[in-house]
Formats: sequence, structure tokens, C-alpha cells
Amino acid sequence: MIKLGITGACGKMGRRIFELAGLDRDFEVALALEKKGTPLIGRELGKLKVSSNLDGLFLVDVLVDFTLPEAVDEHLDYVAKYRKALVLGTTGLSDAQKNKVEEVSRIVPVVFTPNMSVGVNVLFSILPEIAKKLGADYSVEIVEAHHKAKKDAPSGTAKKIAEVITQVTKKNIPTHSIRLGDIFGDHTVVFCGNSERIEIKHQAHSRDLFVVGALKAAKWVFQKPAGLYSMQDVLR
Repeated sequence: MIKLGITGACGKMGRRIFELAGLDRDFEVALALEKKGTPLIGRELGKLKVSSNLDGLFLVDVLVDFTLPEAVDEHLDYVAKYRKALVLGTTGLSDAQKNKVEEVSRIVPVVFTPNMSVGVNVLFSILPEIAKKLGADYSVEIVEAHHKAKKDAPSGTAKKIAEVITQVTKKNIPTHSIRLGDIFGDHTVVFCGNSERIEIKHQAHSRDLFVVGALKAAKWVFQKPAGLYSMQDVLR
């Protein structure tokens, strides 16, 4: 059984990870974390009490982190300190933080990806091939939409889509961001030639999409050697 730690355990994403992990016999949720100073500390969540003490990581095998960029540095320090595997889905990291993720991955196994969705990760693999076949006569742009509370724009997923297409086209890919209502996550890639247009769209209907992917990654990374992995590695 894999002992799981969850950061932001009382947030929308963290709470759903807690709930679905509790239904999976491969997991035991051993640590529910929230940031220091919040009134959530000490609240009962299932059989656990919510904690802000990152030293509790000694209890877990894998930490799942879907929080905010400002919390990531400390989480990285502690997974390195206690030699614990990490599934990192937090987006909007700075270049310095991404470098730190790479440094920590030399000590512990880290799955780091802008999107845990299986479908989105299939897109990451097929879009370069589409761009290659269409060639330079087709222009490409990306439109992404998320809920109004999402802070980073463009989304990490849109940046990754642009990156994998740019590797083929050698061109910067314009990205348009929309922040409205409670949209979980929509990404549309538009390839446009002189006489036709191809649109490839992915829509997330529920947070469960990302939770299922995160738990799949947690099972996969458990007892893996130190290294920086992606969902592409998990799916392979």
C-alpha cells in the first residue's frame, strides 16, 4: 500500500484527491497538509487532522502537490530532506523554480507536468506530428479558457502545447487566454491554411480528470529511481 501525502488538502483539488485516493485500495492517505496560519489546521479530514507540519512527510511514500507557486520551494526542500517521491501538478512556476525541480529530481523521483489528464498528454504526443505533416503553409494558434480564479495565463498546458509544436515549426505560437466563470479547462489548437482549417480541442468536464491522472502518476512513481519524469513516462 502506498502512503500518500496531499498538499492543499482542504482546497477543491486537494479534497478531491483525498476522496478518490480513499476509494482506492492501493492508497492510504497518511498526511493532509494546509498552509500555516489558516483556520483549517487541526480540522478533521476523514481519520486525519489537517496539519501544516511538513516534517510529517516522514510518514508518506509519495507527496501530491497541486497548490500555488509560492508554496512549491518549501515542498521541494522537504521531499528532498525526507527522500520522498513527488507528483507536482502546480503550474505557473518561475524558471528558477523549474531549475529547482530539476535539482531535487536528482535526489528523488519527481513527476512534473502541466496537466495530468491522459487525453491532454496524448495531444502532446500527436500535435507535433500534425504540425510536421501540415508544414509551413499552415498557421497555428492556441486558445485556452479556465475559471476566473486561475492566476497564471497562459496556462501551463497551453505553454506545453506551444512548446511541442514550436519544436517542429521553429515558430512562436500565439496563445489567447480566457478567464471566465467556472471553466475547468478548455484548450483549442487551430491549424489554418488558405482553404481549410483544422481545430483540435480538449475540454475538461471535471476535476476528476486531473485527480485520476495524479493518482496514476503516484502509483507509477512509487519506488522509482531518482529522476525527472513526465506523464508521457507514466503513460508509456
